[in-house]
Amino acid sequence: MNLYAKLLERKDRPLRIGVIGAGKFGAMYIAQVPRTPGVHLVGIADLSPDYARKNLERVGWPKESYAASSLDAAIREKRTHLSEDWPALVAHPEIDIIIESTGNPPAAVEHALAAFRNGKHVVMVTVEADAFCGPLLARKAAEAGVVYSLAYGDQPALICDLVDWARAAGFPVVAAGRGHKWLPHYSQSTPDTVWGYYGLTPEQAQAGGLNPKMFNSFLDGSKPAIETTAVCNATGLTPAPDGLAYPAGSVDEIPSLMRPVSEGGVLHHKGQVEVVSSLERDGKPIAYDIRFGVWVVFEGDSEYIRRCFMEYGVKTDPSSRYACMYKRWHLIGLEVGISVASVGLRREPTGCATGWRADAVAIAKKNLSAGEVLDGEGGYTVVGRLMPAQASLAQACLPLGLAHGWKVLRPVAAGQPVRWSDVAFDASSTAVRVRREMEQAFGAQRAAA
Repeated sequence: MNLYAKLLERKDRPLRIGVIGAGKFGAMYIAQVPRTPGVHLVGIADLSPDYARKNLERVGWPKESYAASSLDAAIREKRTHLSEDWPALVAHPEIDIIIESTGNPPAAVEHALAAFRNGKHVVMVTVEADAFCGPLLARKAAEAGVVYSLAYGDQPALICDLVDWARAAGFPVVAAGRGHKWLPHYSQSTPDTVWGYYGLTPEQAQAGGLNPKMFNSFLDGSKPAIETTAVCNATGLTPAPDGLAYPAGSVDEIPSLMRPVSEGGVLHHKGQVEVVSSLERDGKPIAYDIRFGVWVVFEGDSEYIRRCFMEYGVKTDPSSRYACMYKRWHLIGLEVGISVASVGLRREPTGCATGWRADAVAIAKKNLSAGEVLDGEGGYTVVGRLMPAQASLAQACLPLGLAHGWKVLRPVAAGQPVRWSDVAFDASSTAVRVRREMEQAFGAQRAAA
């Protein structure tokens, strides 16, 4: 509650930040930096410095502010250095925090590990990386004596914040999650069909510079699977055995929906993650939806507390037992400064994996033939599904974050999980080695438990 005051105290000795990846999310954070006291963005590393410059111009940065000739010069002159050299950025001794916002999961793992080795805290915007190996990244950060954090503004960290609020106030958490525009057939959507579902023409999307594969990853359920995986691993909540059900409902209906099935709701168990659809099954939009927001359902487990709910006008289920708190929108990269301040000033993450409880696995979007090449989330070949970690491990499922660029070795039927044995994966890649290490370490823990 006093992060701003603490940032003001750091006006003359600011937190020094490095950003890797100046695309949409990174640019949104960068837009806020000049308006935030106690922060100096020392360097930006991007594979395309020209593209990064265009984004800096787009968000209103004057050219002289990112004209520093080197990282050392940037610190002296209080400017920002722009280059392709991410290793130099994470190795510079004066930088405190690295914001990883490339959107490339294997690269994000490389960047995070290098930052840990160099004593840097990491704010992980690339939640796909956290989904397939976040628990091990968190462990390695702790071993290095640094903080690893989800990015505030993205939905997983906001959900973690609501869960923490409820628990710190003494409420048992029954369920938590996010909203989504969802109909069952969206799981088969491809970049060729996505704009029709969004209500745009391809020409409108192109004029807006919108990426069909990225937007399709939201629509087809891949991103919700990834994000709820991160939430489970950070909060201790767990998935239903069959993953996400996407029940439809308004904000006011969430307390009634998020009760156990035995009490008239949709939950398999208390302490579950779920995603609420903003569309009825016939496609009709729901008024006062939670499509762009996040929510937590908590329990009033005494007569007195339930009476307090009533006295203060809290919307509950018919029994008055279950109530909801929510944020109806999220501001993506514009809010990442909360993570920067929390990590840099308090050494506290805004969400961080504490165990391996869930996985976002690759499911064949169509019948896959031997020789086809997987194209990752939002593409033509696979879609993400939330699965309990134990089930994913037992079935040797391929995580969605690694289902890109590898050749299929044998046919996989549509709707079936893609397994490690179904693809020719690169066992020497850092991302694969980290994932395999996590499976061994956390799988052994689960077996022992």
